[in-house]
Amino acid sequence: MAATSRKVAVVGVALSDCGRIDGRTPYSLLAQAARRALADSGLDRSAVDGFGSAGLGLLAPAEAAEYLGIRPRWVDSTSVGGASWEVMAAHAADAIAAGHARAVLLAYGSTARADIRAGRRTAGLSFGGGGPLQFEAPYGHTLIAKYAMAARRHMHEYGTTLEQLASVAVQARAHAAANPEAMYRAPITVDEVLSGPMVADPFTKLHCCVRSDGGCAVLLAGEEFLPDTAKPPAWILGTGEYVSHTAMSSWEDFTVSPAAVSGRLAFERAGLAPAEMDIAEVYDAFTHMTLVTLEDLGFCAKGEGGAFVAEGRIGPGGELPVNTDGGGLSACHPGMRGLFLLVEAVRQLRGEAGGHQVRLPGGGPPRLAVACGTGGWFCSSGTVVLGRD
Repeated sequence: MAATSRKVAVVGVALSDCGRIDGRTPYSLLAQAARRALADSGLDRSAVDGFGSAGLGLLAPAEAAEYLGIRPRWVDSTSVGGASWEVMAAHAADAIAAGHARAVLLAYGSTARADIRAGRRTAGLSFGGGGPLQFEAPYGHTLIAKYAMAARRHMHEYGTTLEQLASVAVQARAHAAANPEAMYRAPITVDEVLSGPMVADPFTKLHCCVRSDGGCAVLLAGEEFLPDTAKPPAWILGTGEYVSHTAMSSWEDFTVSPAAVSGRLAFERAGLAPAEMDIAEVYDAFTHMTLVTLEDLGFCAKGEGGAFVAEGRIGPGGELPVNTDGGGLSACHPGMRGLFLLVEAVRQLRGEAGGHQVRLPGGGPPRLAVACGTGGWFCSSGTVVLGRD
């Protein structure tokens, strides 16, 4: 195989209609986002020779590719929960750099909210009772219970407070307030978060992500396509991935997420440090996830996340704006949110985020961003560092 050294960029991003979407299928939302991402890139569908998807059908991504009418020669269906998309983006960037593909489309669609309302499915309390989970499921060890236990351990070890966790939700909502695509935009207070109905101690309702419908798509391409693209590139500078455990009994330290490894790898490969990032888009199914992921990515020391997120530091105008669209806590969370993190990061780097656009002191958009997806209950992580010219 001939060695290549192609640079790889994200050249197209888009969301489908998101939020409360009745009467649509996951495939139609995936296709809507894919069409919009191609239009955003300015490239023709014929340029796409790679495709990645997960979460749909029995033969992902074959079923989704057939629905889109494409016949990719490079495919990926890595399924590690919400981190799948950052991991697939890493794989796609490697494939393009090596010459195995020219342009790779990643696409996702979900009607998680609409399906429950229509009675087509019930809320999933866990991922099942087979394999290693058979030793935990009989004791009512639900998905949210695992995160709640991890949050309580962090509070015990480091003195993290409920108010600090609640401030994460408040700041996410502050970002969402300026985003017309966000599902919930009305401001909330720490007291409102703390006084809400309990879901899994210590998480009240507003500590938890919203349930929504929606789809999104991201198109990555080699540098030779840049003269033909419609928008400035968001370059893939470094990536990392890591899987740590499945059973809680195999999780050595409940206060450390796999982002501690995936983040370190991504920053090392990018030749950059966390302190150089202008924004961070991280998976936030629960408030505690944001806090711990920021620690493990290296934005603060282990145990200092509570103090780091306090006093508006991650909100609009803060020193590190986090989840600038409102995140899964306020904007949207249709099951597997990892791809949405990449869409928002690219929009911010381009200066296309509208009312919730982050501006550097000189007035320009961010130059560097990190997107970090999480899967399972901190079981897997994928991190992507992006930058603009």
